[in-house]
Amino acid sequence: MTIEKRLAELGLVLPEAAAPVASYVPVVHQGGLAHVSGQLPFIDKALVTGRLGDDVTLEDGIMAARACGMMVLAQLKAAGLLEQVERVIKLGAFVNSTPDFTDQPKVANGASDLMFEVFGDKGRHARAAVGVPALPLGAAVEVDAVIAISG
Repeated sequence: MTIEKRLAELGLVLPEAAAPVASYVPVVHQGGLAHVSGQLPFIDKALVTGRLGDDVTLEDGIMAARACGMMVLAQLKAAGLLEQVERVIKLGAFVNSTPDFTDQPKVANGASDLMFEVFGDKGRHARAAVGVPALPLGAAVEVDAVIAISG
């Protein structure tokens, strides 16, 4: 089954791949790996902003991380690599959070669970979930990825 068919089966529609907000490229494909730059959470074309432990709930943070994961997939599709995913190797989740917020791993599950839903066992990956005091454009979450590409 193609990834596009799997997405349709799950009722998921990828967003349009976001343009970079600074001086970088969204995806670098080299040596069988695709490095996907940090992706921000857009839900209905609106950026999810705020800070976990302050004005963003855990549930909204999880949805924001999932939206970041959707944008990772959108960037792979835009680069012509979505159907060549061999394995999700690693996700990095950065969570805009207060010093006392300690549920970054739960937030990151939003992106991690998406990868498993879409790719099955090929979507299981290593991960870092890190709390940070600020993210670009005030985003609540940012997720980057390293993906093994076949061919």
